[in-house]
Amino acid sequence: MHVFVTGGSGLTGPAVVAELLAAGHTVTGLARSDAAAARLKSLGATPHRGSLDDLDSLRGGAEAADGVLHMAYGGDFSDLDDMMRRDRTAIETLGGPLERSGKPFVVTSGTLVMPTGRESTEKDEPDAAGIAAFRIAGERACLGFAARGVRASVVRLAPTVHGPGDYGFIPQLVATARGTGVSAYVGDGANRWPAVHRLDAAVLFRLAVEKAPAGSVLHGVAESGVTLRSIAETIARNLGLPTVSLTPDDAAAHFPSPFMATVYGIDAPISSSYTRELLDWSPTRPTLLDDLEHGDYFAMAAAAG
Repeated sequence: MHVFVTGGSGLTGPAVVAELLAAGHTVTGLARSDAAAARLKSLGATPHRGSLDDLDSLRGGAEAADGVLHMAYGGDFSDLDDMMRRDRTAIETLGGPLERSGKPFVVTSGTLVMPTGRESTEKDEPDAAGIAAFRIAGERACLGFAARGVRASVVRLAPTVHGPGDYGFIPQLVATARGTGVSAYVGDGANRWPAVHRLDAAVLFRLAVEKAPAGSVLHGVAESGVTLRSIAETIARNLGLPTVSLTPDDAAAHFPSPFMATVYGIDAPISSSYTRELLDWSPTRPTLLDDLEHGDYFAMAAAAG
C-alpha cells in the first residue's frame, strides 16, 4: 500500500514511517522544510513538499495514495479556535479525494479529549468542555468520511508517548524538577495518566491503516493509568531531589504555565481493551516508569541544562 503521511518527521512520526516501511508499504511524507525532507529520505520515505496550510499539496498527496495517515498538528495555542479550524480544514481536504474509494484514512487525536475522573473507553463520548475539546472537531470531520465510502478511523494517543528523544510532558516534568529543586505532583498525586511507548504506538498506526473498520475510534494506550505521584517519585529518586505535594494554586506558579499545571493535575485513565481486541494489538515495549529508570530522560535533561 502507498500511504501518504503527515507529521512523519515529528516525534512519533519517524517510528510510524519506519513501521509502515518494514511491513512492506511505501510512504510519501509531507515535508514543510528541508530538514523534514531529509529526515523522511533517511527513513526511506519520499518527501512531498507542503504544509497543513497548503491545501493543494495536501490534496495532491492524498490523490496519489492508497491511504492517508494524518498525524501533523500545530499552530498557535493562544488561538485554539483557529488551530481547530486549521486541522479540520486539513482533514476535510485530505479525505475528499478518498471518497467512495474504500481507502483507509487514519487521523490522530488524543485521549485528553475524554471525560476525566474515571476510566473512559473507546465507546464513550468525548468531553465537549474538556481540556482538549479543540481536538473533537477533527475527530468528527474524519469519522464523517465513514459514511462517504472511506475507511476512516481515529487514533487517540495517550498524552505520554514515551521513548528515546521524547520532548513532551515527561521531559518538562524532569526539567521543572531540575530547575526548582523539587519533584512535584498536585494534591495526593493519585491522579492517573495513560501512557504508550512510541514503538507500540507505531504498530497501532500500521494496524489501523491496514485493517481498522470504517468509523473506528482507537485508543493508543498501553498503560491505562500511571499515577503522577509515582512519576514524580521516580524523577526525584533519579535526580536526588525531594518530592513535594502542591495545591492547584501553587502548581500554577510551579509548572511552566497554568495550562501545564492543569494537565498535570487531571485524572484521566483510559481503557484500550476494545482497540486491542479489534486489531489484535499487544503492546510489548517498556512501561513509562521503566523508561524513566533506564531510558535517556535524565541524560537529556542534563544536556539541556
